[in-house]
Order: sequence, then C-alpha cells, then structure tokens
Amino acid sequence: MDLSVRNDLTCQVRDVLDRVGDKWTLNVVYQLRDGSRRFTDLKRSIEGISQRMLTVTLRNLERDGLVERTVHAVVPPRVDYELTEMGQTLLKTAWELIDWAERHAEDIAHARVRYDAIP
Repeated sequence: MDLSVRNDLTCQVRDVLDRVGDKWTLNVVYQLRDGSRRFTDLKRSIEGISQRMLTVTLRNLERDGLVERTVHAVVPPRVDYELTEMGQTLLKTAWELIDWAERHAEDIAHARVRYDAIP
C-alpha cells in the first residue's frame, strides 16, 4: 500500500475514533438503541448535555451516516432521530466494549491501587 494512501486511511480512522470517543456520542447512540426518539426525549434522558451539544452531536452522527433524522410535517414541527443500519453496528461494538469494561473493572481498580502504591 502506498504510504500516502496509508496515511490518509490512518487520518480517517483517527477521525472516526475521535468522534466515537467524544463525551456524548455513545450516550446518544445508547439512547437510540430501542428505536426513534424525539430531540426533547433525548435531551431529558442524557444528563448534563446542553441543547447545543446535543444538536452538534446529532448533526455529526447524521453526517457520518450513523443517525437518520426524520422531519414530520405537523404543527408544531416534530423531528425524530434513529440509528441507521451502520449506527446499529456501532451500538453492537460499543456493547462489547462496555461488557469488557464491566468484566475487568475490578481488575483495573486493583491494578491502579498496586501502581499508585509504588514509590
């Protein structure tokens, strides 16, 4: 593989990992696990997220093809968000990571105590 192509791919992967690893993305993906949700429902269910941050996160997820936004022509306007097929695969992958973290949480806590005790 050409080095410039590899560097481009590395940058793209880093960009995706930065998005998924930010403070809010997995929270939003998790909240959409059971199907479509309205913006206000999402805002209420994610503690500490501002309206602006939720908007930015949803837009980024939509841009990346992980979330689909549906606008309903009603008064007042109603907008729903749901995971795309690719978004569902992210959710599955995130669940594997969460499962790993739960299985190893005590081991990590003990390792930290041992490490912090080293002079």
